[in-house]
Amino acid sequence: MNLRALCLTTVLASSLLLGVDCRVAAVAATNASYPVPKKVRSSSPSDVPPRNVAAKGADTNAKDMPDGAPGQHEDIVVTAARQNRMYVSSGGDLGALGKKKGLDVPFNIRSYNSSLILNQQSQTLGDVLLNDPTVRTTMGYGNYAQLFQIRGFTLYGDDVAIDGLYGVTPRQLVSPQLYDSVQVLNGASAFLNGAAPGGSAIGGNVNLIPKRAAATDITRITGDYTSGGQGGGALDVSRRFGRDHAFGFRFNAAGMDGETAIRGERRDDVALGAAFDWHNDDTRIDMNMNYQKQQVYGGRSAIIVSSLADGMPAPKATAPSENWGQRWAYTDLSYLFGTLNIEHDFGSHITAYGKFGAQGGNEMGNYATTTLTNSRTGAGTVGAMADAYNVMNEATQAGIHAHVTTGPIKHEINAGGSAIWEESDAAYSMSLTSQAGNIYHPTQFTPSETYSGGTLDNPGRVAWNKLYSLFLSDTMTFWHDRIALTGGFRYQDILSDSFAYGTGTLSTHYDAAAFSPVIGLVIHPVKHAALYFNRIQGLSAGQTVGATYVNAGQVFAPYQSTQYEVGAKYDIGRFAAGVAFFQTSMPQGMTEAYGNTGQEIYTQDGRQRNRGMELTFNGEILRGLRFNGGLTLIDAKQMHTAGGAYDGKTVIGVPNYTINGNLEYDVPFVKGLTLVGRVISTGKQQFNNMNTTHLPAWSRFDLGARYTFLAAKKPLTARFEVDNIGNQRYWASVYQSDLVMGDPLIVEL
Repeated sequence: MNLRALCLTTVLASSLLLGVDCRVAAVAATNASYPVPKKVRSSSPSDVPPRNVAAKGADTNAKDMPDGAPGQHEDIVVTAARQNRMYVSSGGDLGALGKKKGLDVPFNIRSYNSSLILNQQSQTLGDVLLNDPTVRTTMGYGNYAQLFQIRGFTLYGDDVAIDGLYGVTPRQLVSPQLYDSVQVLNGASAFLNGAAPGGSAIGGNVNLIPKRAAATDITRITGDYTSGGQGGGALDVSRRFGRDHAFGFRFNAAGMDGETAIRGERRDDVALGAAFDWHNDDTRIDMNMNYQKQQVYGGRSAIIVSSLADGMPAPKATAPSENWGQRWAYTDLSYLFGTLNIEHDFGSHITAYGKFGAQGGNEMGNYATTTLTNSRTGAGTVGAMADAYNVMNEATQAGIHAHVTTGPIKHEINAGGSAIWEESDAAYSMSLTSQAGNIYHPTQFTPSETYSGGTLDNPGRVAWNKLYSLFLSDTMTFWHDRIALTGGFRYQDILSDSFAYGTGTLSTHYDAAAFSPVIGLVIHPVKHAALYFNRIQGLSAGQTVGATYVNAGQVFAPYQSTQYEVGAKYDIGRFAAGVAFFQTSMPQGMTEAYGNTGQEIYTQDGRQRNRGMELTFNGEILRGLRFNGGLTLIDAKQMHTAGGAYDGKTVIGVPNYTINGNLEYDVPFVKGLTLVGRVISTGKQQFNNMNTTHLPAWSRFDLGARYTFLAAKKPLTARFEVDNIGNQRYWASVYQSDLVMGDPLIVEL
């Protein structure tokens, strides 16, 4: 049986109703919960409900009821419905500082749990991040890769972490079904996580926490359907074994196949994951191994708009399901990846840990890239390029967390180091001429890709990168734990070599290092509130100047952005809120005239400054009514540009505001019925550097419901959701030179 057949079999197994989630033995009131040592990682929030969503325990008389008694059935339904709740927690993995509660750290971090991912039938990481008011998703150049914008800065897919390790995550599209939570950290993180290998993560980063065996057994089968013709399903099995249930195993399989709501586009996804763990009182070991394959055929890609004249208006949005892509265009992405984590306690004051991760990836594709030349008529050109790209990455991190006391001051000392090795092999073949095209009246053609670099069947090495770092910090807590002051630094070295396509000869060599300091302050004026401040930096490799400039070959030091942030948090468990004010200033490359020689010099004297405010809420507002969302205001300015031409102008593609709101309401008179709704609103985005035109603000509304009931004494959950319920037509983003269309109306069962 192949992987696709395995995934489709799960649909047949849940054929009682499309969209049904069958939890076998996971939520019954009489299930046993296994004892877990006090230092063991906490269980999955989707499987053991956290404090802000947990129900009271089962009726104490339930065990005395005869099997099938109405009270017991009702208890099972209510428990299953509660375990389906949307849950967003404040806190997560902060790299060098370890796992922390959000209220105790001078940073803005949130975690989205696996029940949210399951209920929304998320197929990509971008689908999950639609819930975050501080993040917007866009697309890369020419392909179908997802990029993310946090605080007005780009986060590449290459720079999404797993278990705090960079370089391990599939770099274009991520299948979220394998993860227990998706953590979003707002702000720079060079000290916390080190420099991101792709050079992004200046405004924030995303960390994925794999699913691991829970304290309670799980056997979950899910079937789902998405318009216009995608069917799929998932299997999730979790067990614990041995004395004190010290051994854990979890297996996940998920897949979907069929045409999307975009005309002529087809997507096939398969994700497999196996996790193993073991613990005793002092040691914790966990390992996960994953396989992911995503394919897109005839996909709708972004539109290049950089060739438009500065005064040209933004084009009118096409029909929501319109597809200007070519039928022959495709991408095939396969990745094998995993992590290994080890922790050991030396007494009650010192914990040592080590992490290791690796990824092998193979990417093939033939891409049709549309370049708009007339935004009024929709006319443009379409180019063609085939590409083969293979990666082999390794990452490791090790360190200690030590707790000591000196007089009235408690110290938490964190020290360690990390390293990343990346090798990339690539080849391409492209057409030297472009075909005429039109986004409003697309036509098909047969590509002729005659110019090549390397061999597609045997790509050669084009890049080799090594990043290593050492870090040290001390968090001092005093005045009855009401004040915490953190200070530290990370030393980062970035080594990067690039090689010519086909020949493999060394083209450029880069080797530079930098120190990234951090200072953070948290004050708890009352028990459930905190005021905080941080100064932290972002870090990415500087440029090696190209041959066309007078300073050709010059190697710049790494870019260091500087962030200042002040904020306040409130968290009572069932409800949390936060507000943050931030400013980030980042150097940029720019060209200037070199005296009167007629030549140009390349410098890093350009600067972008983003400042803004974030307001976030999550938790239970009233009994049975839950909310997650917030508001972000951003003022992103070009502060120093060549000749001052764009000084003071807004950066292209950064919306002046973003708003998200998710609501869930448990209908009190129908046990197990929950109504859900979501609004996503994005402000205007400048279309060119001169700010003479912009994309209009847009809003999208999603509605749905889920109902939990019993079938053959097992809890089942049926779901129904409509995204973009008004079939709103809009341009979702304009990232640098790429214009991205919003999703059409989508029905999910």
